[in-house]
Amino acid sequence: MSSLALTLLYLLAAVLGVVVFRSLKLPPMLGYLTAGVLIGPHALALAQNSEGMRHLGEFGVVFLMFAIGLEFSLPKLRAMRKQVFGLGLLQVLLTMALVAAAALLLARWVGGVWSMGWQSALALSGATAMSSTAIVVKLLAERGELESTHGRRIMGILLFQDLAVVPLLVLIPALGSEPELLLPSLGWALLKAALLVGLLLIGGQRLMHWWLMLVARRKSDELFMLNLLLITLGLAWLTELAGLSLALGAFIAGVLISETEYRHQVETDIRPFHDVLLGLFFITIGMLLDWHILIERWALVLLLFTAPLLLKLGIILLLARSMGATTGVALRTGLYLAQAGEFGFVLLSLTRSHGLVQPALMNPILAAMVLSMLVTPLLIMYSNHIVMKLVASDWLQQSLQMTSIARKAINTSGHVIICGYGRCGQNLARMLEHEDIPYMALDLDPDRVHQATAAGDSVVYGDATRLQALMAAGLVRARAVVVTYIDVQATLKVLANARSHAPQVPVVVRTQDDLHLDKLQAAGATEVVPEAIEGSLMLASHALALVGVPMRRVLRLVQEQRDARYKLLRGYFHGADDDTVNERDQERLSTISLPAGSAALGQSLGQFALSAIGVRVVNLRRGNGHMSATVDSALLAEGDTLVLSGHPAALTLAQDRLLRG
Repeated sequence: MSSLALTLLYLLAAVLGVVVFRSLKLPPMLGYLTAGVLIGPHALALAQNSEGMRHLGEFGVVFLMFAIGLEFSLPKLRAMRKQVFGLGLLQVLLTMALVAAAALLLARWVGGVWSMGWQSALALSGATAMSSTAIVVKLLAERGELESTHGRRIMGILLFQDLAVVPLLVLIPALGSEPELLLPSLGWALLKAALLVGLLLIGGQRLMHWWLMLVARRKSDELFMLNLLLITLGLAWLTELAGLSLALGAFIAGVLISETEYRHQVETDIRPFHDVLLGLFFITIGMLLDWHILIERWALVLLLFTAPLLLKLGIILLLARSMGATTGVALRTGLYLAQAGEFGFVLLSLTRSHGLVQPALMNPILAAMVLSMLVTPLLIMYSNHIVMKLVASDWLQQSLQMTSIARKAINTSGHVIICGYGRCGQNLARMLEHEDIPYMALDLDPDRVHQATAAGDSVVYGDATRLQALMAAGLVRARAVVVTYIDVQATLKVLANARSHAPQVPVVVRTQDDLHLDKLQAAGATEVVPEAIEGSLMLASHALALVGVPMRRVLRLVQEQRDARYKLLRGYFHGADDDTVNERDQERLSTISLPAGSAALGQSLGQFALSAIGVRVVNLRRGNGHMSATVDSALLAEGDTLVLSGHPAALTLAQDRLLRG
């Protein structure tokens, strides 16, 4: 098969796999793995795991580590130090110790396929300790649980696992050395890693900032993107040249850029490379899996599937419980993190390439890891039912929590329920207090709730996305509900509960921009307040006041914009930096100038029925620079410029009608 045909096959398999799994509301990573299994040599045999594709897959890992480096933040680590360096550190160390010990015991008692040294056992234990950041974070966000009690613990453990990959990338290649060279190889690898990382991090940050600023001043998106690829792959090559892994250099590149003001732009620019190449990596992993193993050696696969799952669940449960979590929270945390992860595949692939695992054991381990990731959505979906069945105290604690909320709200009516008591919620509470309007705030940060309660604020610990918490806070007696969350999925949960049980209570929600405005309004929001639009209104009002426009007129203009429910500001002129997946289908503004020979010349605006295709004429500027009324009877002439508002496809159709007829 030619290189082009092979590339097309990979792309077709990737597209179909992602479409199917997206339709099932499952992570695309599982689609890539399944596509790899189907087209691989052990199923349809449409493609072989070629060297070129494996190299492309390795680049996917490089960009994955680069993205992890971009997320590296000392303030973030400091804020979550208890979860990251307490719970996360102990989870990784205990899991590795117990898995390595179990593997060595099996090697001594069973032998055969289990024959391995401590080096192989240690390498496999590192792969087993990882959980899937991609799957778990996606499902947490969809369920609105990122800020929940168990959500914060889960994020802390995942963050440490991501960091733990870095030393494992150095350790595993050294473990593949000859026994007599193992200690010198390990010591030399650690020394090189320490020297390289130290050198880059000490002097590299200033150099990186200067270089990125120099490139950014050229004002070329193409140059900026080429520079990113050069930095990422260049540092990866440098670490490989030093005898370390490609991924370590990419991680360092991400860390260096994370400390600059270009971090968010870099993250947006690099995302397509990261997603596509990582998808190819998972396809190559899927192609290694022989599905016949599931039938022929089902008992071994079942053992490798259940034992690590139950072991990680038990370790996380005990650790979280010992660090102050309730049994219910600890069990939820364990259920969310019991599966294998994408970094487990990365480390397993590295283990295989250095001859640390027998080929006969490779496929059963791979099959077990894929199965554990496939059952993760089900485990998370039914986690609450599992916890309620197994932990009687969790039901009791939730009941006590609801009782505590109800006790505070029992004599309150005509109040405002504030969902989320961050800065936005606290500012709202101050204004309500000033107007003598009662309120009840629900928040999931125990420290914030404790401090606010001590200060006399009417705030209780509770999850506003749960119907029981809203009902206990007096939803049916409330005058209004205000949702201050940025998380859209959590907001949609609150809206669904409020609409179904108290449709008469108005709900005001906050969002970062107008991207989800229609979705939130369709879900029942009485009003949606996008921060980006409010910010642009404030900027405009200050600018107008500074250039001499009377304050009364400024206030009237701002009020008119608000009265129009933000519709004028929801349109925007499309630029190169707006071309992201979420932005492509959004309503935007477009200008069309009518040159000589246009079909529209001499025709009235109404003849083109632009509103019928979803396009609105915002204004019409004549060739002489004067503005004209956008009435249907307006005749169009050469040099006229139309400003149109609509979705991209409708705007393209309108342009064809006006220019070509």
